[in-house]
Amino acid sequence: MSLLYDTISQIEPLDAAAMAAAGERQSQLTKPAGSLGRLESLSVQLAGIQARALPDVSRRSVITLAADHGIAAEGVSLYPQAVTQQMVLNFLRGGAAINVLAHLAGARIVVADFGVKGLLSPVDHASLPPGVRFLDAKLAHGTQNLAEGPAMSQAQAVAAIERGIELLAEEHACGLDAVATGEMGIANTTPSSCIAAVLAGVPVELVTGRGTGLDDAQLAFKRQIIRRALAINQPDSNDAVGVLAKVGGLEIAGLVGVILGAARRRVPVLLDGFISGAAALVAVRLAPPAAIS
Repeated sequence: MSLLYDTISQIEPLDAAAMAAAGERQSQLTKPAGSLGRLESLSVQLAGIQARALPDVSRRSVITLAADHGIAAEGVSLYPQAVTQQMVLNFLRGGAAINVLAHLAGARIVVADFGVKGLLSPVDHASLPPGVRFLDAKLAHGTQNLAEGPAMSQAQAVAAIERGIELLAEEHACGLDAVATGEMGIANTTPSSCIAAVLAGVPVELVTGRGTGLDDAQLAFKRQIIRRALAINQPDSNDAVGVLAKVGGLEIAGLVGVILGAARRRVPVLLDGFISGAAALVAVRLAPPAAIS
C-alpha cells in the first residue's frame, strides 16, 4: 500500500470519550454556560481531534510550501513569476509577515521548495533565523500551463502529497500539537479556483477573485482562462487526485499531504487562506474524516 493510502486508512473520527469529558469540564468552570461562544465548541472539538480531554496547542508550526505555475504565462497575476523565489528567500531571512506572526504565536516555521522555478541559492542552514527550517523538496521546476493541458502527471501529484505527509511526520517527531498551513506561488489562486469550482461544484465566478489585485477586465480574463482550463482538462470531481494533477499545483498537493498527515496524527490544522482551502477540499474528498482536523 502506498504512503498516501496507508495514511488515509489510519485517519480516525473524533474521539467521543474525550469530547464528552471536555464538555463535562465546561459545566464545571466558573462562567455562565455558553458565555465563551464558539470557543467552547472549539475546545471540545480540539479534545476530540487530539483524543484528550484537555487539549494542548503549545507546540506549534507553520508549514509554508512554495512552487511555481505554468499558468502564470497567461498573465493571470500582476506579479512576475520571479517573485515566488524572492519571497521564499525573504521567508528565510525572517523578513516576511509570516515570520513576524509566527514569532508572536511562538510557532516554528518550515519553508519547503516543492517546485520553485529555477534553482535557489544554496541555503546556509546555520544562518537561518531562530525557529526557521528550510527543506529542498523540489519535484519539478513548476507545473505545466494548465490552460493548455494537465498541470502535472498523476505520479507527480501523488509524490507531492506523499512528500507533504513525510514533512508533517518530520515536524511531528520534533513535537507538534497544532499546525498552520502556508504557501507561496505566483498565480496559484488560478489553480485553486479550478479545484474549488470542480470539487465544490460551483460556478467559476463564485470561487475566482482578484488575487494580487486584478482590475475588472483582468478578473474577467482570469475567469475566462479558468473556464478554458476546465474545458481542456475535463477534471472528474470523483477523482480528487486527478483533479489535483490536471488543474492543481505542487505546493497545493504538498499541503494536501500536510493536512492528511496531520489528521492521521490527530494534529489540528489551521488553514490560512484560499489556496490552503483548496488543498483541504482535496484532502477531505480523499479522507472525509480529515474534515475535523
